[in-house]
Amino acid sequence: MSAEVIGEVSAARVRAHVEHIVTEIPHRAAGSPNGRRMAEYSRDALVEAGVADARIHELPAIVSFPEHAEFRLEAPRNVSIPANTLGHSTETLAEGVRGELVYVGSGAFSDYEGIDVRGKIILTELSYSPARHEKQRIAAMKGAIGAVMMNWGHPENDAVPFGSVKPAWGVPTPETHRTEMPEIPCIGISRVAGLELKELALRGEARVWFRAHVTNGWRPVQITVGEIAAGAGSPEADDFVLLGGHQDSWPGEAATDNAAGNACMIELARAFNARRGELRRGIMVGFWTAHETGTMSGSTWFADHYWDRLRANAVAYLQIDQPGCVGTTRWATASNAELKAFHQRIEPQFLNGRENVWHRAAKNGDASFFGMGVPMFHGEGAFTEAELKATALANLGWWHHSVENRLDKLDWSWIETHMEIYAAWLWELATAPVLPFRFVPVAEQIATRLDQLAGPGAAVGLGGVRERTDIFARSAARLDAEAEAWGARFAKGEGDDDAARLLNRTMKRLSRILVPLQSQVKGSYAQDPYGFTPQTTMLPCLYELPSLETTEDGPDRWMLETQLVRDRNRVADGVGDATAAIDDALTALGS
Repeated sequence: MSAEVIGEVSAARVRAHVEHIVTEIPHRAAGSPNGRRMAEYSRDALVEAGVADARIHELPAIVSFPEHAEFRLEAPRNVSIPANTLGHSTETLAEGVRGELVYVGSGAFSDYEGIDVRGKIILTELSYSPARHEKQRIAAMKGAIGAVMMNWGHPENDAVPFGSVKPAWGVPTPETHRTEMPEIPCIGISRVAGLELKELALRGEARVWFRAHVTNGWRPVQITVGEIAAGAGSPEADDFVLLGGHQDSWPGEAATDNAAGNACMIELARAFNARRGELRRGIMVGFWTAHETGTMSGSTWFADHYWDRLRANAVAYLQIDQPGCVGTTRWATASNAELKAFHQRIEPQFLNGRENVWHRAAKNGDASFFGMGVPMFHGEGAFTEAELKATALANLGWWHHSVENRLDKLDWSWIETHMEIYAAWLWELATAPVLPFRFVPVAEQIATRLDQLAGPGAAVGLGGVRERTDIFARSAARLDAEAEAWGARFAKGEGDDDAARLLNRTMKRLSRILVPLQSQVKGSYAQDPYGFTPQTTMLPCLYELPSLETTEDGPDRWMLETQLVRDRNRVADGVGDATAAIDDALTALGS
């Protein structure tokens, strides 16, 4: 039946929605009239598609309305340079900020080695290594008084970027408002201007001045949610797949980011609603907001307020953001490891030999559900490594976050392929009697990371966690084999729904335990800052372990070791609890 639903999704319908959105509702900023209009459009489109249970939720969020910035090179010559204030930048005083410009590469911690930026203004690349939010946080920690972020793209790219620099994920808590809000003014400039400034800064000749203009504050913002219920009498009717993507945008058409993603979601909802009677699990569709200027406030609110249902019944989260970018020739997917075998089995059927690359899902975009343990994945066209190298890692296109993001940046035949893959993914997740998740890859990732940390880990007893991981890997192999066997039985018409429900409950339970370990420092009930450096690694709570070897004996080491012992215990318990959940399930199945 998947072939039929795949044949029903239409790139032409997607295009019609995109064209309406970009022409009738440009600059869909959270907290603006157009932000509300976009929420209403997505709700009305869902209702028109037959999704009766579609509604708007309004919530308060701290959002940002940045404007132009005044920016001037003052030495070795006087030149005005076009610039945009970045979202959630602190606003400068009337006299602005002035200082020596220091180039710090991508703005990661390692880029500051041997460089003193105290009292200076940093110039950094606008890449996601790390994200803008983390660049700002690190620059402030290092004592910089301002940040200038040059756009990516080819050297001749003169597009001036927008972007946000608020690390606090979602609506801040009292604690994150105190510790994770931006501390310095930040502006974005074109790559053309940035490369010239880079050369001057590297020679120690650049002095600059800038004044930022921005309004930051609380506004009501809107998300749209619709539900497609599973068929009557389904043995797992309460469960659902979460399909989501942000519906707010920066100025201009923002065709790829994310009008195209929203249109894909609407079309998928239409096709699946028409076949809702055949679904074993439902589909919940979420159009988030305050992604761009609130750092994922909409999806975070949804995670917090729908916690009970998501925790109990969400099987996976498919995020759609920026599909079908023109010029992309590869297919790239990021996922939690338990989903990898499932989606990689499906993708080649539609790619006609295109290169297919995979990465571990990182906490970026609207990845607001890691804490509760819902595994996520997303896939879209990607540029080649050579293209990325030539464009300063412009993985989302040189036009990203600029007014150049227009309709001509979408490849409609490529969108059709995206839609076929999305539909195939969703169909299997919504109809498979036994969920297609596999946990040996998770065990392998954990083991690999523990092996990398073995040296410094000896100080906190990491060897015991590694032994537990081997035990978990053996149990995971038994579970994966059992799931395969029961899937084959169902394919022959010999399945048992009680066995399937038990296996599926176990898989959900394993994700609830393991996804937070793979992806969160703070654990299940809080959100790490956006782009947080430890999240670049598996088991991010253990990120600081290597620094034990270089920290002298004394209070700093003792406190760090105390924290790391606790984090080691958290990982040990998680791996042990996952093993016990598998063993209990297999015993109940008589295996």
